Amino acid sequence: MIRPSTPDDVPAILRLVRDLAEYERSLHEVEATEEHLRDALFAPEPRVHAHVAEHGGKVVGFALWFLSYSTWTGRHGIYLEDLFVEPDMRGHGYGKALLTELTRIAEERGYARVEWSVLDWNAPAIGFYRALGARPQDEWTVYRLTGDALAEAAGRAGATA
Repeated sequence: MIRPSTPDDVPAILRLVRDLAEYERSLHEVEATEEHLRDALFAPEPRVHAHVAEHGGKVVGFALWFLSYSTWTGRHGIYLEDLFVEPDMRGHGYGKALLTELTRIAEERGYARVEWSVLDWNAPAIGFYRALGARPQDEWTVYRLTGDALAEAAGRAGATA
C-alpha cells in the first residue's frame, strides 16, 4: 500500500533515511531528527512531502519530495530527494509503486517532470530507473554549497549586496 505519510510515520521515515545513508556510505552526514522531519513534513504549508510504502502495517519504504520549477517549461516539477525500500522488501514493486504515485501526482497537477539524482556507483538503482524509462542528464553536474563554504559565500553575498 502506498499512501501519504502521517506524523506517526516520522520515526520510520527517519529510520529509512538513516538506512539509505548507511547504504550510500554517508551515515555520518545525517543530521536530521524526528523533529526536523515532523516540522518540514507537517508544517501549516509544508514545502516537502513524503509517501510511504506499507507491508503488513509496517512502513518498508518511502519517497521524500518537493516542488521544483523549470523556467524552460514554465511549470513546476517534482524533485525526488530520497527513494528507499528496505533491502528485504525489494522486488515486490514498492519502489515502482512509489515512483508511479509521484508521476501520477505530476500528471494530475500538470507538472513537467519528475527528477532526482543517483550516485554513479549505484548500479542497481540506475538499472531500476532505466527500466522505468528514466534517462540520465549527463550534460549536467550538481554543485553544492554547505557548511563553511555556505557560510563564507553568504558573508560575501551580504557584503556586496
